Amino acid sequence: MKKIMNDAARISVFEVVGNALCVASDDGQRVHDRLSTALKDNRNVALSFRNVTTLTPAFLNTAVGQLYGTFSEDRIRTLLRVEGMSLDDLVLLERVVDTARQYFEDPQRFEQAFREEMDGYDD
Repeated sequence: MKKIMNDAARISVFEVVGNALCVASDDGQRVHDRLSTALKDNRNVALSFRNVTTLTPAFLNTAVGQLYGTFSEDRIRTLLRVEGMSLDDLVLLERVVDTARQYFEDPQRFEQAFREEMDGYDD
């Protein structure tokens, strides 16, 4: 295992996205790519949501949720710190993380449940 480096990275979501509206998956992907690089390098990273006014689950799923498909929960919790989020956005992030953890624990179960749900709409 690599040694955890002391030099922390800071990622400003506002700067990466270029505005205060964090709604699109492609913007979330740019944030994810930066987070992923820092986590691969075992760097502590502060993810700042300062100046962000709008967040969607799609953005957070892409930016943070998919990290759980690559990294262990321990690694993410040890290295990633979130700052500058409103209480409502923290609740949204917690739901996204819970769903991502469950999905990556058993993707086939989620895919099956999705297919079953969609079959109900064919009527």
